[in-house]
Amino acid sequence: MYGTYRYPCAIEEESVSIEVTEENGLYIYRRICGDDTRELVISPNDGELIINPVEPVNLPKNITCFLEIEFDKIVMSPESEDLYYLTFPVEIGVFLKSGKSVSLLDVFSQAVSKYSLYGSPKEGAVVRWHKSAVYRKMPEVDNLMEGVMSLKIVNPEKEIVELSRGIFDSYGMKIFYNDWYVTMSAEIRVLPKDEAETKFFNAPIVAGTDKTIELYYCREIPVVGKFYKMNWGYQ
Repeated sequence: MYGTYRYPCAIEEESVSIEVTEENGLYIYRRICGDDTRELVISPNDGELIINPVEPVNLPKNITCFLEIEFDKIVMSPESEDLYYLTFPVEIGVFLKSGKSVSLLDVFSQAVSKYSLYGSPKEGAVVRWHKSAVYRKMPEVDNLMEGVMSLKIVNPEKEIVELSRGIFDSYGMKIFYNDWYVTMSAEIRVLPKDEAETKFFNAPIVAGTDKTIELYYCREIPVVGKFYKMNWGYQ
């Protein structure tokens, strides 16, 4: 399903169908994902649809820029680092490209959206919540529903630490995809006082994958920094 399409076109995979048809001189965009549907009139007659995964924090509406991944507890030795794999939910964006202009038309997902609170009710942050197992090798997933994150955990402290979640800022996400995988590469670095710092790497973990269009770029949202500091702990 992921890729670039000239329209009129029709794409169907599993429970998702997308089509652009010409009706009475109008181009009509229609998308069905389970019980969720969307229909739009498209003005440009020389455009293209670009379908790729996007940062998974948009549904059912934009209420946060943070993704929390809760995972099986990992115990890290002092002054150590290790590499694991987690899953994350996939949201799919449909973009309209006309000339040099690219605009977001639609976002949908087959993954159920769940939200939680990280930190205190007064000062904490609303986060998109996802539960993942921990893997040593890349797991097999349905790439329309789940992606794979390679996660480097660094513990520079002189004590054993236990981690069971990471909070990731979507403005730094670098997502790559092909016909089989949607991937990201990230790091959690342990800090003193039960705090941690997360960041993303702008590099694919699977050869032959393409980089997605980043939503904050499309929406002209300024990116402040590369890191997110987890002030409320990592357990």
